[in-house]
Amino acid sequence: MTRWKCKNCGYILEADQPPEKCPNCQQPCEFLNQTCYTPDCSKAGVDKRIK
Repeated sequence: MTRWKCKNCGYILEADQPPEKCPNCQQPCEFLNQTCYTPDCSKAGVDKRIK
């Protein structure tokens, strides 16, 4: 499962694909993939550098 963060309000959700509208702010917004793909953040599963 991929972790997505709403660029508008910061809401985080886990889904295969991001929704068209954010479930929190109800706006059509861009979602950033926050899932960790490198060994240095594999324990947390989230790449904190992606804001």
